[in-house]
Amino acid sequence: MGDVLSTHLDDARRQHIAEKTGKILTEFLQFYEDQYGVALFNSMRHEIEGTGLPQAQLLWRKVPLDERIIFSGNLFQYQEDSKKWRNRFSLVPHNYGLVLYDNKVAYERQVPPRAVINSAGYKILTSVDQYLELIGNSLPGTTAKSGSAPILKCPTQFPLILWHPYARHYYFCMMTEAEQDKWQAVLQDCIRHCNNGIPEDSKVEGPAFTDAIRMYRQCKELYGTWEMLCGNEVQILSNLVMEELGPDLKAELSPRLKGKPQERQRQWIQISDAVYRMVYEQAKARFEEVLSKVQQMRPAMQAVIRTDMDQIITSKEHLASKIRAFILPKAEVCVRNHVQPYIPSILEALMVPTSQGFTEVRDVFFKEVTDMNLNVINEGGIDKLGEYMEKLSRLAYHPLKMQSCYEKMESLRLDGLQQRFDVSSTSVFKQRAQIHMREQMDNAVYTFETLLHQELGKGPTKEELCKSIQRVLERVLKKYDYDSSSVRKRFFREALLQVSIPFLLKKLAPTCKSELPRFQELIFEDFAKFILVENTYEEVVLQTVMKDILQAVKEAAVQRKHNLYRDSMVMHNSDPNLHLLAEGAPIDWGEEYSNSGGGGSPSPSTPEAATLSEKRRRAKQVVSVVQDEEAGLPFEASPESPSPASPDSVTEIQGLLAQGLRAESPPPASPLPNGAPAGETPQPEAAPEASSPPASPLQHLLPGKAVDLGPPKPSDQETGEQVSSPSSHPALHTTTEDSAGVQTEF
Repeated sequence: MGDVLSTHLDDARRQHIAEKTGKILTEFLQFYEDQYGVALFNSMRHEIEGTGLPQAQLLWRKVPLDERIIFSGNLFQYQEDSKKWRNRFSLVPHNYGLVLYDNKVAYERQVPPRAVINSAGYKILTSVDQYLELIGNSLPGTTAKSGSAPILKCPTQFPLILWHPYARHYYFCMMTEAEQDKWQAVLQDCIRHCNNGIPEDSKVEGPAFTDAIRMYRQCKELYGTWEMLCGNEVQILSNLVMEELGPDLKAELSPRLKGKPQERQRQWIQISDAVYRMVYEQAKARFEEVLSKVQQMRPAMQAVIRTDMDQIITSKEHLASKIRAFILPKAEVCVRNHVQPYIPSILEALMVPTSQGFTEVRDVFFKEVTDMNLNVINEGGIDKLGEYMEKLSRLAYHPLKMQSCYEKMESLRLDGLQQRFDVSSTSVFKQRAQIHMREQMDNAVYTFETLLHQELGKGPTKEELCKSIQRVLERVLKKYDYDSSSVRKRFFREALLQVSIPFLLKKLAPTCKSELPRFQELIFEDFAKFILVENTYEEVVLQTVMKDILQAVKEAAVQRKHNLYRDSMVMHNSDPNLHLLAEGAPIDWGEEYSNSGGGGSPSPSTPEAATLSEKRRRAKQVVSVVQDEEAGLPFEASPESPSPASPDSVTEIQGLLAQGLRAESPPPASPLPNGAPAGETPQPEAAPEASSPPASPLQHLLPGKAVDLGPPKPSDQETGEQVSSPSSHPALHTTTEDSAGVQTEF
């Protein structure tokens, strides 16, 4: 197969590819430099003006995974060089890079792994037929004849194939359907996490990059969502180059491929992967170079912004008023005729699966805490609490337990609307909602941990512990209802903007875009780095449709079927000092509440405590959050625990737990499994919603990113609530480390 690369990717063709890649990168990186100044100004303005969200009710965990192994187990992998299937010990660490070892002994001896796979941009296929269809579509004219040997033979009926439009493919198979389902959930979690690779707490570099991507693609007349906005900046930039480079390369090389259809397919996959690697390395070097350049310029730009902030704002507002006067009549007609009639349909299509998913998150959290409470009661109280809280603390990162929540989004369809508004795929909305679900689950769990830990400081008896757990659960459920409503409404507004703004820009481009250069003379030369005509134009377009979007979401919040809170009502913050509790050291449940017969753990300062701490640290590195046991899937659901009908009706569960406390019968031989069937979720009465304009209103209109535009902050006098400073949620992103001898995949 090496001859394929030397034949079709000789030095002359590699040089040609490098030159074309360099040209694309140069053009894009100019957009990035331009957007960097705008993003820096927007960030500093947002910081100075001090507008922000009200304090969220739930806390957020600063280090969610803490070097944990998410999953480990064995699977069969197809080796393309030997054309044989080999057993591999595989694990998913905290950064969600799939790591493959020869066997578990190699892992334990710290032998370098066979490969580390960053799965951003990949799709999971569960059948060879699906794979062959995609391969046939990617290289026309290579469809194999009926009855001929396929490109891949799987030894079992349960394959999992990682497919990427440009990079190499990975082939795995499992022995049972249950194993296939389990690994599919794990790998999908890896993809979901790796796709969300640009940190959201990057207030300048992130917005500048996503805005530059959008502007570059619009310059090529490519509007709408982009499915390959996946991974970190270098991965996304590589996808951008391949989107433009790939078709020409395929047209040039496809006729030269020799052999049977299956062999030509293999050759093209290898060639595409080799080109993708070349592009990746070139993009990485160029992007790091430009990033270093703009960061060196940053202090000087910040000094200008601080000195001339008022003048820059005035200049921008003057420019916006002139652009608004020019395009407003055309934009309003376009919105009225082509967007406004479809907003309710788009919103309804988004709301149903999203609300179902967040309801499922609530149900899963309730069932896990309730089962834990029953287990603690039946097994001796606080002595077992640490063990169960250790499991509960990783609930949001348990792919199997969260799968029922994520699956709710799979029913999302924009039939008809998807073609009208040039939405390439609904996956961008599905994954964003699923990430929100994981964040809200972890916030709920962490808030429960923090409040329960506070209660345990009072030294409760066994009976008091049961009641304390239930009281804390009730409080957290109410907080979850509040926060999840706010998150969903922001998500709906963001999604509607992602659908409508590119559509409007495309509609207005023929009559408006050619006129924009004449507005450049309205910008002072000293402020040209911070004000761009194109960005201001897009913000004006956004404003024309934003009022309709806000109104639609507001009307939807009144409908009780969606479990959304009305904007006009604010839940009273009953825990004003709650966020102070989260400032302490993370709770180590296994260390603090180990099963030591009630004697507690040794002091951390003693040698015994240090040894125990080291043992626990090593155990955390080896033991997966998801256990790979032969006795079937772990954490299977129990039908005994119904979900409460409302946040206040959990008193019925208290009665059930109280009966368990009064029972004199011995505890069961094995603990109750964590989990239970889904139940009804309450219809919330009222809760707050407020948000502030983002630093750049359009900086996140690409898939997977948020646009934080909302209604004005509700009056404190209406409810008496004290609104605190905003609490930002740190984004999760993949950082796959390279090590000597490790084959690192993108």
